[in-house]
Parts: sequence; structure tokens; C-alpha cells
Amino acid sequence: MNTKTSNDAPVIDPDDIGYNQTANPEFNTLIAARLSRRKLFGLGVGTAGAALLTACGGGSDDAVAAPAPAPAPAPAPAPAPAPAPAPAPALNFSVVPKGLADIVAVPAGYTASVLYRLGDPIATGVTPYANDGTDAASTYDRRAGDHHDGMTYFGMDASGKWLTTGADRGLLVMNHEAITPSFLHPTGQTATGSGVAQVRTVAEEVMREFYLHGVSVIEVGKSAAKWSYKQASGFNRRVHTLTPMTLSGPAAKSDVMKTKYSPDGSATRGTVNNCANGTTPWGTYLTCEENWAGYFRRVAATDNANRSARELVALARYGVAGTGRELWATVTPDTTDNVYGRWNAEVLGATAANDYRNGPNTYGWVVEIDPFDALSTPKKRTALGRFGHEGACLGPVVVGKPLVWYMGDDSRNEYIYKFVSAKAWDAADIGGGMAAGDKYMDDGKLYVAKFNADGTGAWLEIKLGVNGITAANTTYAFADAADVLVNTRLAADVAGATKMDRPEWTAVNPKTGEVYVTLTNTNAASRPIGATDAANPRFYNDPKGSAATAQRGNPNGHIVRFADDNADPASLSFKWDVYLFGARSTASSDINLSQLSADNDFSSPDGLWFSEATPGLLWLETDDGAYTDVTNCMLLAALPGKVGDGARKTITNVDGATTRTQDTIVGAAPGSAGLRRFLVGPKECEITGIAESGDGRALFVNIQHPGEDTRPNYADANSFGSHWPDGGSARPRSSTVVITRDDGGLIGL
Repeated sequence: MNTKTSNDAPVIDPDDIGYNQTANPEFNTLIAARLSRRKLFGLGVGTAGAALLTACGGGSDDAVAAPAPAPAPAPAPAPAPAPAPAPAPALNFSVVPKGLADIVAVPAGYTASVLYRLGDPIATGVTPYANDGTDAASTYDRRAGDHHDGMTYFGMDASGKWLTTGADRGLLVMNHEAITPSFLHPTGQTATGSGVAQVRTVAEEVMREFYLHGVSVIEVGKSAAKWSYKQASGFNRRVHTLTPMTLSGPAAKSDVMKTKYSPDGSATRGTVNNCANGTTPWGTYLTCEENWAGYFRRVAATDNANRSARELVALARYGVAGTGRELWATVTPDTTDNVYGRWNAEVLGATAANDYRNGPNTYGWVVEIDPFDALSTPKKRTALGRFGHEGACLGPVVVGKPLVWYMGDDSRNEYIYKFVSAKAWDAADIGGGMAAGDKYMDDGKLYVAKFNADGTGAWLEIKLGVNGITAANTTYAFADAADVLVNTRLAADVAGATKMDRPEWTAVNPKTGEVYVTLTNTNAASRPIGATDAANPRFYNDPKGSAATAQRGNPNGHIVRFADDNADPASLSFKWDVYLFGARSTASSDINLSQLSADNDFSSPDGLWFSEATPGLLWLETDDGAYTDVTNCMLLAALPGKVGDGARKTITNVDGATTRTQDTIVGAAPGSAGLRRFLVGPKECEITGIAESGDGRALFVNIQHPGEDTRPNYADANSFGSHWPDGGSARPRSSTVVITRDDGGLIGL
């Protein structure tokens, strides 16, 4: 995700900062997997296993009754013809043109309505949001957070129980990745000083920001064809940076997790930079901590002398250094429970139990939340590794087989991982809550991906004692199993994983079982022309605006897909190709390899999700800064084919006087019938987060940080870069919209 924050001054996008200095191959691709669970959970527990393990067809129902006796026997009637296969879905909406307007544009015959905005109250007695920075910080734990991101719709029946087909009532659970400080306080963040001496001086502002990160759980429903959220619902909940969390799994209670808050290393407070998401087959939500490292203060010039050589290697690999992106640690006086000081990761006391030197180690995890139990304590599942989690995508769910989650580390030159549970899935655990999470997510095997030039790939286990991950390693000596999980990036380096161009969301096609992953973009510094490879094959200059400013590297990104061998998501090998290349439709054939037209050209793919109501329908969202001279960010609908439906191709890359050819594998060109633009968002936004109602007739989409590039003159409302969604002179607000067809039909078809 692309978020720019911090003290109302332009900063480097945290996603664009790479901390991988290894010489590992520059390859690419991924995983994911989220086979539709609709059929599984539509059946009772006793029948779910058979439904997943047995193909439907044939049987006694096809028999024909014997004819009645007659003097001259007649031949038996011919068997009834087999039912015709369901027609393949077809995109049947008018293309939304590219645009720069401050609106949400959808096709004719569709309506996009604002459902849930930054600051909206989610409890009785909380006043409507003033949207001018004056709302009391003490109310923000009962308001919508900022930067709406990944989300899931959990359908409910009339009694409030989980029902995957629930069409009119459900819980919408969403991440709030970060903040746009310009719009949260009367005149932006208040700070004094500069450099390492810069400090925040208004505690009220910082408390607002603490609450605006995290997760929302809200009850939503449809009445008279109109969707709304229920402000007084007992299910409503905010999880934020102050929420108590349990550390669970192999790294919990290890020495490197001990802090002043939790001297035994069993707990921490809060979650931050929650980007993409995931689900479990027992009905809980997974939120993923992405660019968490930058929130911590650690001034290397003073702290390095207090650190061991091993610690310095680990801190550098995760980028834990600097003043803190929001300067939270600088507020004084601190509280008795160190609400502000716990963001200071420097060595200040005699032991780890006296300070927060290990605070960063308690972040960077997949966090499980039970949306149906507002009193439950979230758990950070350490068995899934610590890095910049973009998401945790659930693979195919089969009774008697292990569960699989696929995860990307969203930073340039980082890796793709998967976790395979030690326990086999038992459908009796449906609805099992956090106890089911203990069973399946605290014990298993963690792998990292390596991609080969011939279109094959392998999964390498991340475990002490294998793949060079040992105490004898010269770069970083791994102490124990917990150390491997806390420093997963270092373990993946040693194993020989393949560097990726910002691996973002993953999705699995329920019709084929194939996995898709967005690779948002990269630049010349991260992948120079000499480092292209088959899975990351392009290097080019992309002109932007009237000045034709060059954007060198692969600024438009691409989407890789793969098929696990033997159609087994626990397999240790796979085959891959490149499904789509982002590009301007006017670019040359060596750049516009997918032959995109004005109907479907795009840049910087990010969010990716397959419909459950319409198997085979893929939704693609963009987080773009490269094509914004022509269009705001967008949502596209796609009908992908299969791995290998295209061909090998040799392309020519050019960087000034340097020319280099590169072989790659290009999927079949989609054309407008297989890919078309469905939505264009307001100014300076990112389109991210997507979910649908149980019947597929409502699509929920998040519009993140409209107007985020604004450095406003607060005396002039016209200086805001956007006024969406409220219009007029209002400050912009991240929001969830719900999209419906005017005739009540399925979305996109």
C-alpha cells in the first residue's frame, strides 16, 4: 500500500524503501489461495468433508423406471441428458473511462453509495464527526479509523450467527492502515524543533492518531434496498494501537519479546499499519501488520553503541531506525504505563524488562480477531513469521488436509511466504473462535518462494537447522526457533529466496485453483536493467505529464500467477507465468505486453480478489502514482484464463544507450471482453479493500486517503486536494462505498 504521512511534510513512501542488501536472485512470483468456502459452509459439518473430497455427478438418480408391461415391449426411454454446464460469466457493463474528477464513477445502471467514513460514530452517544479536527480524542475509540483498507464481509443469520450466504445482514471488518495528518487536527500536526530534536507537543493529537489506526468491526444491513451500518450494534468494535494483544505461537515468551509492558514476553499493546487481510475457515478475521517499523523511534547515533552486532544486523534488515514517522515517542510527560514512550525502541534501562528495546519485535505479525466476540483478545500468530505482511490469504480448505496461508512482504526486493498448518482441517472447528486459531495457526511449517527462469518454482522451508539457517551462519547467527521467526527476513535471505517487486495482494481462482499475485511496481534503483529476469522482465522509461518526466524501471507493475504442482497448495513446487502487465495503452509493444486498450489500461496493481458469488470473476484495484497524469486510481473486473494460455516472448528493454533482451512468459491478451474498467475514484486516492454480500449483489470497496497529497492552507478550503465524499468545502475522508446494480442483479455481469 502507498501511504504518505508524517508531520504534514512530504516523505518517502515506506513501501518504496528496501532493506534487503542480499545478493539473492532478483526473481518473482507468488501465491495465495483463497478457495471459495461458500460450498463448504453452506453444508452441515457432517457433509462438508464429502463435498470437498468427492466430485458430483452420475448415480442412481439417472436411472429410468422400467416400462409398464405391454404385449409388444417398448424400448426403455433414453437416459435424460446431462444438465448443461453453467455458462461462463461474461462482463456486461459499460466501460468507465479514465478520469481526473473528484468523484466515484461507476458504470451506467450502477449506484455507489457512501457507507462508512473516517470519524463516523459506532456507539450510542458519540456525536457526528465534525471533520475539522475538534472532535475529542477520547471519542475516537468509538469512531471509524482512517485509511480504510483490506476488509471481509461476514454474513449473519437472524440470530447473529455466522452465515456465509447472508445477503442482507453481516459484519464488515476492515483495516485502517495509516493516517493523513493534514485533515485530522485543526491545522495539522503540531511539532517543534527539527531532525532528531523534533517533538510532538499536543498529546490530544497523538491520542487521536493512536485510535485512528487498526481495525473496525461494524454491523451492516440492507433495508428497502439501501445499505447502512448500525451505530448501536453490540458487535461494533475498534481494535487500535492501545488494544491489549496476546503473543501466541513459538516466538511468544522468548527473550526477544520481553518488554516493560510484558516482562515475560507474552503480550503487547496494539496493532498498526494494517494493510491487506485474510480469513480463517472457522470464521475469524486476520489483519496484517505491514510498514510497522517506521513508527518506532531509534536514533542510531546514540543507540547503536548499546547494541550487539547481531542486534544491529537484525535492526538494519527491518529498517528500525529514525525518529518515528509520527513522532509518537516524543510526547512528554509520558503516562505511567508508557503510552507514548513504548514507541521508543532505544536501550534505556538495565534489561529488556525495563524499556521497549524489543517493542519492534512485537510487531510485524498476522493478528487474529474474532469479529463475533467483542470481548475477545486478539492474538498475534508468530508461527507465520515477522515481516511487512501485506496479507494472509487462505488456500483451499479440504477436510483431512492441512490449511495453507500465503503472504507477501510488501517492500521492494522482498519475498513471498506460505504457512502450512501441522493439524489437518476438521470441519467440526467451524465457529471455533480463537481456540481454533490456537490449533491451526500456532504450529506448522513456514516456507519462502524461489522462482526459476524455466517457469517452475520451489518452496524453501524457514526453520532452524535447514537451508543454511543455523547458529554458524556468518551473516546472522540464529539462536533458536523463536529467533528464526522474529527475524524471518534474515532466514529467507540465507535460504536463497527470490527477490520480488513489492509483492502485494494474493488471490486464488476458485474455478482453477491457480494463484494470482500483484507486483505493484519497482524502480531503477531496486531493479536496474541488468537485473531483469523472466518473472520481472521489463525495464523502461514511462513519461508522465507534459514535461515527459522519466519514470525508470517498472513503474506500472504486473501480475504473476502460478499453479501448484498436482493442484496441491501444500506442494513444494509450482509453474508460473505473467497474467497481466500494467501499461499505458499508448506504450510500445515491449512495454504494453498485454495489449491493453483505453478500456482497460492501468498502472500499479495492488488489491486483488476473486468473487465468491461468481466464481472466475476477478477484481483488480490500483495504487498508482505513475499514471496519475491521466487518471485517478481504479477498479477493474477481469475473467482470467489459465497458466500457460499465452506464449514465451523475447522483449527488448532500453535504458539510455543500454539495450538488453529478456525472455519471459506472457499470458493471453485479455481484450475488453476479459478485462475492463469498472470504477474510477476521486482525486489522489487509492482504491483498496473489497468484499461482497453473501448473494453477490452488493460490492463493498474502500476509497483510501482522497486528497492525500494536500499540504493545505487551512484558511482556504479550496486548497484541499479533494472534497470527497462530503463535497462542498469539506475536508476529504477515507470511506467505504457499497455498489449495487439498479436492477438488483449480480455485480459485474
